[in-house]
Amino acid sequence: MLKVERLTKRFGEKIAVNKATFSAKKPSMIGIIGRSGAGKSTLLRMMNRLADASKGSITFKGEDITALKGAKRRAWQSRCAMIFQQFNLVPRMDVVSNVLHGTLNRRSTFATMFNLFPQSDIHQAIEILDRLGIAEQAPKRAEALSGGQQQRVAIARALMQDPDIILADEPIASLDPMNAQIVMEALRRIHDEDGRTVICNLHTLDTARRYCDRVIGMRDGKIVFDGTPSQLTTGAARDIYGAGADFSEAATSTEIETLERPDTKTKVPA
Repeated sequence: MLKVERLTKRFGEKIAVNKATFSAKKPSMIGIIGRSGAGKSTLLRMMNRLADASKGSITFKGEDITALKGAKRRAWQSRCAMIFQQFNLVPRMDVVSNVLHGTLNRRSTFATMFNLFPQSDIHQAIEILDRLGIAEQAPKRAEALSGGQQQRVAIARALMQDPDIILADEPIASLDPMNAQIVMEALRRIHDEDGRTVICNLHTLDTARRYCDRVIGMRDGKIVFDGTPSQLTTGAARDIYGAGADFSEAATSTEIETLERPDTKTKVPA
């Protein structure tokens, strides 16, 4: 279904992603973890074709995604929706219009310029907002919403594209714990109920363990771990974050307290 082979991205002499290889034979909920600068965001941007790969390939259902250009590339970006940490909404536009922007790739230039959307699309947008628990926010400006609500609007916009894959680049990094939980639960339901592949870049081990079926760990641009949450042991975490790391980027306070470190006798649950 999805196959990433030896995917590499260079920026001059720096290798941001180094021969990343993984595949998913069926729709999955995948978490990608690692320190800042490990290459997580660059990997997702290449998968969405916001950035071109230097080497390697991405294949989805037998189609070479890395070779797509022009209209075919834009069509892929509709099928592979991207959710960003910064939400990327139009602040002064109402919520439902922001959601409807998920259909822009299939609308004419004239319709886009004048915000002309068929009633069926408007009803669908409101239904998606209702599914995410924020239908009552539809007429409000996006800037009037909380961060967690804005991220759910961004998820609704992605769902308007009816994508095969949803890529979420640090979707909860700027949210408080309550809103982070709401957003992650929404993404998990989308995977469970719709059968869509959801791939999230995440900072914390507990979030990856709780919501994902599979975890990929990156370090210095390389994939150094690929397994189930139960396989994400102390040793695997050290491979991802470094032997001398204090795991402040990797764990919640509870995990830090129970983490086995070189200067303590504390045990970490596997």
